[in-house]
Amino acid sequence: MLKEVNATRFITPLREGGSLPGLVEADDFGTYVLKFTGAGQGRKTLVAEVVCGELARRLGLRVPRLVTIGLDPVLGVGEPDEQVQELLRSSGGTNLGMDFLSGALGFDPLAFPVEAEEAGRILWFDALVNNVDRSWRNPNLLRWRGELWLIDHGATMIWHHNWPGAEASAARPYDASDHALAPFAPDVAAAAAELAPQVTEDLLAEVTAEIPDAWLSGEPGFDTPDDVRRAYARPLLARAAVVHERITGIEGAK
Repeated sequence: MLKEVNATRFITPLREGGSLPGLVEADDFGTYVLKFTGAGQGRKTLVAEVVCGELARRLGLRVPRLVTIGLDPVLGVGEPDEQVQELLRSSGGTNLGMDFLSGALGFDPLAFPVEAEEAGRILWFDALVNNVDRSWRNPNLLRWRGELWLIDHGATMIWHHNWPGAEASAARPYDASDHALAPFAPDVAAAAAELAPQVTEDLLAEVTAEIPDAWLSGEPGFDTPDDVRRAYARPLLARAAVVHERITGIEGAK
C-alpha cells in the first residue's frame, strides 16, 4: 500500500493546474503536492493518479513518489482564499500526495531534446491509459536533475466515468497528433515490444491494490472495492497488447 502520512501545515495553493492542488508539509517532514478529494472529479481523479503513477513506475518511467495524506480541515482556518478554504473543508480524510520536486522546470521542447526511445515509451504509456493531457499546450512533464518526470494523470482512463461503456471506450484509437513528444520521432514500436509484455494480470493487480478502499467504496454497479479494482485492470490488460496499432496522428506509430 502507499505510504500514509498526515498533513501538518498547508503552505500554499498551486494555481498551475485546473484542479487547484496545494503544497503541504507532513508528519514525515516531507513536502508534497496535495490533490484534494473535494476537487474537480473528486476521488476518481485520485484513483487515476494512483493507477497511472504506480503503473508508470513499474514500467520504468519516472513519476514522483505517491503517498496518501490524511487531512484535517482545520488546516484551512487561516487560509485567506475562500476557494481553498472550501477545498480543505470538503476534503477531510484521505487525500493524495506526490513528492514535491523542488527546483524542477516545466518541459520546453525547444530547450530539452528527447531521445526517440524515451519519447516512444512515454507516448506508448499515454496511449495505454488514454492520457489526453500531455499536449504541447500542457505537457505535464517536468525536467528535474536532468531527467524527464511524468506528472498529472487525473485526466486518464476516461472510461471509468461510464463503466457500462468502458469496453467500447477503451477500444477507441489514441490521437497523438498534439502529443508533447510527437516532434521527437517517438519509437512506439520498440516501446510496445518492451512494455506490452510487462502489463500482466499480476502487475495490474499489484498496481490497483494501491488504491485506498475509501476511494472505491460505494461505486455504483459494484459490490466491493476489489470488484472496482478488477474493472480498472481489465481495459488496461486488453489495451496493452494492441494499443500501438491504434495510435494515430504521428508517423511510424506502428
